[in-house]
Amino acid sequence: MNYKIILALLLSVFLLLINAPSSADIIKTNEGDITLHPITHGTLVITFNNKTIYVDPYGGAEGFKGFNKSDIILITDIHGDHLNLETLEGLDTKNTLFITPQAVADKLSSTYKNQIEVLENRQGIHRFGIFISAVAMYNLPETSDSKHPKGRGNGYVIYMGGKSVYISGDTEDITEMRSLYDIDVAFVCMNLPYTMDIHQASSAVLEFKPTIIYPYHYRGKDQISDIVKFKELVNEQDAIIEVRLRDWYPKK
Repeated sequence: MNYKIILALLLSVFLLLINAPSSADIIKTNEGDITLHPITHGTLVITFNNKTIYVDPYGGAEGFKGFNKSDIILITDIHGDHLNLETLEGLDTKNTLFITPQAVADKLSSTYKNQIEVLENRQGIHRFGIFISAVAMYNLPETSDSKHPKGRGNGYVIYMGGKSVYISGDTEDITEMRSLYDIDVAFVCMNLPYTMDIHQASSAVLEFKPTIIYPYHYRGKDQISDIVKFKELVNEQDAIIEVRLRDWYPKK
């Protein structure tokens, strides 16, 4: 083989390695691996069977460098840390399916209008061998001035390879969360005054008992968003639930 070709191949491999996403967790299934990549705050990337899902892309398109283009983008709510137009505009989404609540669809530009599937709470959709169900997310008590009124946003349960992954979105410890069952992996928020504190979150997690729980969307004061204490609260009462702490706010 020509040494120039060999050099080009080695360079290609090197570039792939330095741009490859890190800190991925792998969930084994009978149909292939699910990989979970924390990005920042409430943003993550999920891959399964050569399909890539971006959840609430936020923080700039550079955060997705090294990942495949998105096949699906899930957006939970209209707030800027979930529906972030600047980040979306920096991504190549021309072949992406957007799954959103109606309130989000109404705020997306006409550029995306033919790519959007609207789900309301309790609706679901099959795409690419993946089933996605929209679940409620809202603040308590339910008031007219709520930051997250019931029905506006979606949490999601994603079913892949016989496993289920729950994305809470911005919510409190609502009945719909507590009533979940057979959840393999859960991403649960915890920051006041927008969502809930660690006591509400741990109480809900202890009720629906996911196999693995990731606290995410926890930026805030330590007393409110102390994820180490959250882990203690969960495992003091249920040592079987695996609480995985990851750094969602890396220093730049």
